[in-house]
Amino acid sequence: MKLRGSEVCVSLLVCVSLALADWSRPQNLSVQSLNTQYVLRWDWDDDQQSAINGTLTFTAQCLSAANSRKAPQKQIWRTVCADVLERRCDFTDAGLSYWGIYLLRVRANTAQQFSNWTSITFCPDKEADLGPPSSVKLTSVKGNLEIAIADPLRSTNESMKTLVQDMQYLIQYWKWPKGYQKAEVLKTQNNVVMLSELNQWTWYCVRVQSRYDFYNKTSVFSDTHCTRTEGLTPYWQICLYFLLSLGLCFLLALLMWFSFYKVFKSLKSVFYPNVHLPPHIQELWLSDSETPHLLPPRCSGSVWNQLDISTETNTFPDVQISIPEDQDTSVPSRHGSGDSGFNSTEEDSSVRLLSSTRHDTHTDTHTDTHTDHRCKTDTQHREEMHDGTLEICS
Repeated sequence: MKLRGSEVCVSLLVCVSLALADWSRPQNLSVQSLNTQYVLRWDWDDDQQSAINGTLTFTAQCLSAANSRKAPQKQIWRTVCADVLERRCDFTDAGLSYWGIYLLRVRANTAQQFSNWTSITFCPDKEADLGPPSSVKLTSVKGNLEIAIADPLRSTNESMKTLVQDMQYLIQYWKWPKGYQKAEVLKTQNNVVMLSELNQWTWYCVRVQSRYDFYNKTSVFSDTHCTRTEGLTPYWQICLYFLLSLGLCFLLALLMWFSFYKVFKSLKSVFYPNVHLPPHIQELWLSDSETPHLLPPRCSGSVWNQLDISTETNTFPDVQISIPEDQDTSVPSRHGSGDSGFNSTEEDSSVRLLSSTRHDTHTDTHTDTHTDHRCKTDTQHREEMHDGTLEICS
């Protein structure tokens, strides 16, 4: 039975070895690295895809170089990618030290069988590429150019100078529109650099490269940034700016004055309309007398015997009616009991009017002498009056 068991074991080992021999291993292993980002890539023969039963996947593992010296049964490989369909594996978060040395290996497998391992040695400090500055800012300061350089960043957004302390920057700057083939070069470890002795009012372009001379690492150049230097302002520009500002102030003042004038004129037309008095009223208003009179002074003891009404002024003075002496002042007789109220009222008003007329007539007899004298004095004033006035003295 022992013989038979040994024969069975040998036959199984032969079958496994034959199965592995039929499979090709992953080939062309390489690590694409930038700062602290590491990605393992490989190739595999696609001609064997038709001979595979099931889904083809890949498994990638890593081991430090110090543990690789141990016996195979004591080596502890850490699986980073298990049964992935892609032909790549990201080792960024695998905890690889930047100064360490590691073994990376990969194999192809299915649910029933797998291929042999293919391994590669990787040292990040020596083999990982160095990235360009994360940002470059260019500022013109008093005729000089100030360059602010931000360090390349790790996968944890920390500065790469924590790992590469001897990192330097190579600065190229040139006049625009000339190309970088005629650029001047400046090497520095500082993050802020001031470029002096430049031409005033001239455009300059700048780009920066990261360098690590110990392993002769150089990054690609950053984006090109251009700006113009400053300088003293020419006198003709000062005069031009002064004239332009003076013209703008004058136009603004003129516009404000015109707006104020328009508003004032509108308000004046609303509250003080431009309406003229009739000509004959203006003549009376502008007469030689200090106090204007629209009506002539009344002659005492005179009788109103003439009334002129002017249709131009549309004014109607109070009219007094005088009854001559020879008018019949007899009281009208009553014609009936129904007209008693009306007739009595007419009788009373007629009697009062008659009495007033007789009194005025009696008074005029004694004042004729004085009236003639005053009327002679007012004759010149009456001649100057316009049509539409009342002749008072007779």
